[in-house]
Amino acid sequence: MKEEIESLISSQLEPVSLEVLVEGNHGTIKIVSDQFSGLSKVKRQQLVYGCINGLIASGTLHAVNIEAVSPTEL
Repeated sequence: MKEEIESLISSQLEPVSLEVLVEGNHGTIKIVSDQFSGLSKVKRQQLVYGCINGLIASGTLHAVNIEAVSPTEL
């Protein structure tokens, strides 16, 4: 599932860096992307959820922790 999450996010958000950790059906995603520049924390999380919504809707992925920042925030 880790590789699937990475692929879904990478294809849509073109991250500078992406870390995905999956334990059971819980995930932690740390992502740095230029697309987050100027967006609120909620909007950033919505973008990431949009990428993985199919996995959440199917129950494959139950809970997700998201840390989303732009490169200028590092």
